[in-house]
Amino acid sequence: MDDLSSHINSTLMYYNLSNTSLSTDFKPYSERLETYLVPIVFAFIFVVGVLGNGTLVLIFINHKSMRNVPNIYILSLALGDLLVILTCVPFTSTVYTFESWPYGESICKISESTKDISVGVSVFTLTALSADRFFAIVDPLRKLHSGIGGKRATRCTILIVAAIWIFAILCAIPSMTLSYVRAFKDDTNNNTLFESCYPFPPIDGYPNYPRTVIIMRFLIYYAVPLLIIACFYSLMARSLILSTKNMPGELQGQTRQIRARKKVAKTVLTFVVVFAMCFFPQHFFFLWFYINPTAPDDYNDFWHILRIVGFCLGFINSCINPIALYCVSGTFRKYFQKYLFCKMSSKIINSRNANARRFHRPSTYSSTRKWDSVSTTHNPNNLQMNTFRRAPQNDPVTMATEITKITNGDQIIM
Repeated sequence: MDDLSSHINSTLMYYNLSNTSLSTDFKPYSERLETYLVPIVFAFIFVVGVLGNGTLVLIFINHKSMRNVPNIYILSLALGDLLVILTCVPFTSTVYTFESWPYGESICKISESTKDISVGVSVFTLTALSADRFFAIVDPLRKLHSGIGGKRATRCTILIVAAIWIFAILCAIPSMTLSYVRAFKDDTNNNTLFESCYPFPPIDGYPNYPRTVIIMRFLIYYAVPLLIIACFYSLMARSLILSTKNMPGELQGQTRQIRARKKVAKTVLTFVVVFAMCFFPQHFFFLWFYINPTAPDDYNDFWHILRIVGFCLGFINSCINPIALYCVSGTFRKYFQKYLFCKMSSKIINSRNANARRFHRPSTYSSTRKWDSVSTTHNPNNLQMNTFRRAPQNDPVTMATEITKITNGDQIIM
């Protein structure tokens, strides 16, 4: 919400310049700490964000084994973050540096709309990823019953991601069409004091529009998605608790599958918590500023610090997901080391195969058959041994294999 920060800067500046009783409280930009601190923070965001998210995209392109269902969602998050980092961060970093918007109206519209697209893609993707993890844990056989598995599941996920991007673009249309560079003029001589990238239409025609937009953005981009995610994770936790109580003798393959899915669910939850923490200060400040009619009078150092912290955290979210993934995923960590630090463990090449072999261990009698080979000493033809095949009712190896097949692509490779 960079242009909202620019708008608040402009509002407070204009309020101070036009109010003689408060003009002594106004500090020129050159005397403010944030004038020098914010560009440094944004330089860090740009470098880390481009390297981290760019590496995620490179991993997905170069390694076919990483193209599974949850990683497609993670790729969508990385692309959304790259979008805002490349098209918004370089220009927004100067909101607290220049008193006037120096980039023109086209950059103003692009900056505001790509920011909304990126935030929408992030929160909608996290919601879809939480739903996917919910069904993977609560109803792992759903794909078998519905006929959706393997490549078909991957295609379905790609369609969901495409729908998320389309919906995020549609939500950003008002920002694209209504943002403009507004000139603030002196009431006495009509001279232009400064210009600002303004995210709202002229106030004369839409006096309640800013307040409405702030509330709608809070609901669409924050409150409602996080509420849905909280519901999914509450039901997921309930299901895991009940399954632990009701299934004391779980099969080995099922235990591994459930353990892996729990780890993926924790990874997704990490992304969600990071998103919620990064955007909460920003939403809290905007709601206070636009709903409280006396906000310009009540504005003090606390609100000023909260505004700057929220402004920076909103963009830090765009570079923090690769860091979080590096911390929680061993496989992604090795790939990051390969591309960023020129380190490569030989284990990474066969990590996917090693995981698969754990679910395809040989049985006592045969390692290549789906059916067990069972021996008997009773032989009417006086042979020492007779081997015949039968379909096992509850064979752990076969069941684990089938679960692996129908849940192909359900796991972030850890």
